[in-house]
Amino acid sequence: MRVRRLAVSVAAILVVIGGTAAYVMSAATDAKQPAGAEAVSQAKTGDLLFVDLAGGQNRVEKLAEGGARTPTDLACQRFYTSAGTSVCLKLSGPGPSYAAEISRDGKPVKTVPLPGIPSRAKVSKSGNIVSWTSFVTGDSYSVPGGFSTRTGFFDIRTGETVESIEHFAATVEGAPLTASDANYWGLTVGENDLTFYATLASGGFTWLVKGDLVSKSVTSLRRDAECPSLSPDGTKVAYKKRIGRLGPWDLAVLDLTTNEEKRLPGTAGIDDQTTWLSDTEVAFAAVPKDARLPAVHIAPADGSKPAEVLIPDATSPSPVT
Repeated sequence: MRVRRLAVSVAAILVVIGGTAAYVMSAATDAKQPAGAEAVSQAKTGDLLFVDLAGGQNRVEKLAEGGARTPTDLACQRFYTSAGTSVCLKLSGPGPSYAAEISRDGKPVKTVPLPGIPSRAKVSKSGNIVSWTSFVTGDSYSVPGGFSTRTGFFDIRTGETVESIEHFAATVEGAPLTASDANYWGLTVGENDLTFYATLASGGFTWLVKGDLVSKSVTSLRRDAECPSLSPDGTKVAYKKRIGRLGPWDLAVLDLTTNEEKRLPGTAGIDDQTTWLSDTEVAFAAVPKDARLPAVHIAPADGSKPAEVLIPDATSPSPVT
């Protein structure tokens, strides 16, 4: 199903996004900061790729265990890699215009034009399914923020490209969703390359939904969950969740077996799709207190201690698998 499109200028969209970013930075500054956030953590995370923000070039760098950093030739707004498949959401031309560049074992496979500003990027554990989300210029769904997102995916095995999942059949709280304002973001795909989780928004509410890429359908699981990320073993989903109705987000982890939700300390101000470094540890980007740019943080998924900064002035953490 398609939504009604309202003419909105690119400038207006950027103002809204800028305001949202400023709000998140303010919220993160005011929130209680995690212990050790002033220094780089010495956690043993193994090799990690990330986007360096300090130089203004959005260069993808590699952090080796022990702290050594090595720049690559890639420049991306968002980046992710898994099992030899990488996706780089990047500026592709004037306008500005953007694209998702997909590679396999270092060789280009597909370039997918994006309808707006890059927001989220993921690759399934197998490396077979690449997904992305972008802010769409020229759309308005009459929801908080005044702009929409578009989520799509690419199957590297078949070449299937789905630029938007808005046409997927949705069942929300037991009833078919027929509203014209359905909006998705933050798609994360399971080990079987069929099952996925995402955020569905409609009528001012958000839901964590579980879906199927073949039947092209989704079913809601719970309200107030955004930007989900599935753990490597498929037993947990991490997502951002607002503190109060209009407060900043913090990070929560849902156990899919027990349906128990646990909020993680030291994560207030997050505005990111979490990365799982292992079945027990997550990484995400957030703006630390008194900082200008986001930093990559790490935290135990069981909430046993607060998050701490791993890489200052960085985003898009992605373990090398």
